Amino acid sequence: MAKATTGVSRFKIQRALGLELPGLGKAGALDRRPYGPGVHGNKRKKISDYAVRLKEKQKLLYHYGLREKQLIKYVKASKKNTIGKPWMEVMITTLECRLNNVIFRLNWAPSMPASSQMVAHGQVMVNGKVVDKASFVVKVGDKISLTDKGYKNQNYKHSCETPRLPSVPACFKIEGGDNKTGEMIALPLPEDIPFEYNGQLVVEHYWKVK
Repeated sequence: MAKATTGVSRFKIQRALGLELPGLGKAGALDRRPYGPGVHGNKRKKISDYAVRLKEKQKLLYHYGLREKQLIKYVKASKKNTIGKPWMEVMITTLECRLNNVIFRLNWAPSMPASSQMVAHGQVMVNGKVVDKASFVVKVGDKISLTDKGYKNQNYKHSCETPRLPSVPACFKIEGGDNKTGEMIALPLPEDIPFEYNGQLVVEHYWKVK
């Protein structure tokens, strides 16, 4: 959870970054004060190149609910990929395939912390088996569902009635009424990410990581 991890509220995080991150939950962080936190938040400041790259990296950290060490681990693994794609694209696809993100993108949870909690509490199943690790990577063909307790979860019910995101990516197929099931029918694409970010700046930020 953003506040528990950083000591800063999700609204201040989004105001500091200058955009809303769906993974942090409720919309409207920039409605009243569309500028950075603090008494000088509405004043223009010259931002260094490093700070610009840092902000792009932070978008990924906060949206996906990761710690710096976790993200670096994904960076290293992606740089070692042998599939011929840019490592940044490989990493984004992997982050989008994390189980907690899949639950969030299916609109079964209002935020990334809420989806992680559902997973940790054993309310999520992949191919009929309970998986309690948020970092579990869902593969094409995997079917996602919830336990009876999961379908009764108020976060799930509320999210189905009032989705946080306007649509579900085309890489997922959803079936069912109240008790929905989902299937990953293709790998998520970098353009499926529900917020603006500059991948090249993230690449530049981590260029020394091997």
